[in-house]
Amino acid sequence: MAKRDYYEVLGIARTADDKEIKRAYRKLAMKYHPDRNPGDQESEEKFKEASEAYEVLSDEQKRGAYDQFGHAGVDGQAGAGFGGGGASFADIFGDVFGDIFGGAARGRTTRGADLRYTLELDLEEAVRGTTVKIRVPGHVDCETCGGSGAEKGTQPETCSTCRGAGQIRMQQGFFSVQQTCPHCRGAGKVIRSPCKACHGMGQVEEEKTLSVKVPPGVDTGDRIRLAGEGEPGVSGGPAGDLYVQVAVREHRIFARDGRNLYCEVPISIIDASLGGELEVPTLDGRVKLKIPPETQTGKLFRLRGKGVAPVRGGGPGDLLCRVVVETPVNLTKRQKDLLDEFQKTLDESNGSQHAPRKSSWFEGVKNFFEDMKF
Repeated sequence: MAKRDYYEVLGIARTADDKEIKRAYRKLAMKYHPDRNPGDQESEEKFKEASEAYEVLSDEQKRGAYDQFGHAGVDGQAGAGFGGGGASFADIFGDVFGDIFGGAARGRTTRGADLRYTLELDLEEAVRGTTVKIRVPGHVDCETCGGSGAEKGTQPETCSTCRGAGQIRMQQGFFSVQQTCPHCRGAGKVIRSPCKACHGMGQVEEEKTLSVKVPPGVDTGDRIRLAGEGEPGVSGGPAGDLYVQVAVREHRIFARDGRNLYCEVPISIIDASLGGELEVPTLDGRVKLKIPPETQTGKLFRLRGKGVAPVRGGGPGDLLCRVVVETPVNLTKRQKDLLDEFQKTLDESNGSQHAPRKSSWFEGVKNFFEDMKF
């Protein structure tokens, strides 16, 4: 049975942001979780389907692959984290109400944010691959305070309001709820003497240089993931990732469409009429292109294997050369006279046989006017 579209499974639009994706998944998880529906096979399958969809769409890299290639782009990756039934109902319940009341358990680590960098490449670099150095802004632990945020010689103190829990409990009738401590904002500690170098943040801005290895065959929209090069985590959490987004600059000769390259080749009316041979450029050097007699504008010539080998594998595509017959300009009187004489010879020998498309077009125009009775 074919898998349903992940966006359809969660009931969201393809433009949904992370919050909408998370909200939709939690709603389905609360409804179909096996802990709430013991012995219900249909609910269990729906829960697994929703969990698999959430696993892919909540991951920026997997979502990008799914948007571009569908289920084929994430085969072998989706569902790996949910095969055993996923999180318990209690975990989901706690996560939902933790968000509602702003709670975060004391000592909970937070993964750093992912970053994105747009890397512009020439077509030749994208096709052949390259290694480039990039400079990206970021944050690092403050050397002065060692990342604590407290002035040197002092330490953050346990919050007196929540006693280090990061949360306070409030009684509302029969219900007891927790919310983030307003004094320490969930940190469980307060800084009496903030570090002057980082103003108590524990981190400072610093530009860093990274080496990015670009594989051959990348194209605009492809992303390269640099694990752990995003923002640092909070409370010892792991750093986020840096996603390098490729943008290929417009080329003065070639246009790329997937694995194929396209270019326009201007030729003279003499070469177009009598045929000839000319050199055309490829990314591997020059090659000979044979132009047969009576070639018309728009004719495509295919040079096999002169395209691009895609980054995801497969042989190189082709180079397709589109011929454009160029009308001569800046003619001398002598040249104009020769063309007039040439035209007369065409007319004398039944010009329609030399220009069948022109004759056919004018015949169609004539019939059109007759039918419309202008």
